Amino acid sequence: MAADVYQLFHRGMALLDAGDYHQATVPLRKARDAAPDKTSVREALGRALFHVQEYDEAAAEFEAVVERAPTNDYALFCLGRALQQLGRHAEARRPLAQAAGLRPDRRDYRRYRDRSRAAAGRGPGRAERSR
Repeated sequence: MAADVYQLFHRGMALLDAGDYHQATVPLRKARDAAPDKTSVREALGRALFHVQEYDEAAAEFEAVVERAPTNDYALFCLGRALQQLGRHAEARRPLAQAAGLRPDRRDYRRYRDRSRAAAGRGPGRAERSR
């Protein structure tokens, strides 16, 4: 079983690294289903789903990572970004602020945190136009 998960994960990562995001979701979903507690698998699946614009599913994967690893700055950032893409800026504020707090050296974390703060105070139409 562990060998299967390992092979599925590495196949998914190879596809992810090659930019074959749709194809990467297939082995990564299988690996997640076989080992739902593996944060590395769930983070990789979240990345692939984000790239194919499946933001609801991506957010769920990143949220599962954050539940198990609350100081994973990258998962927090990606959760916030997925929520932003769904127009849920108020919800995105917290994980983006946490990511920026954990890694103050990351300018991109701070930039998206600030965008979410600004957009959370406006309606979806104006927030989208301000990008």
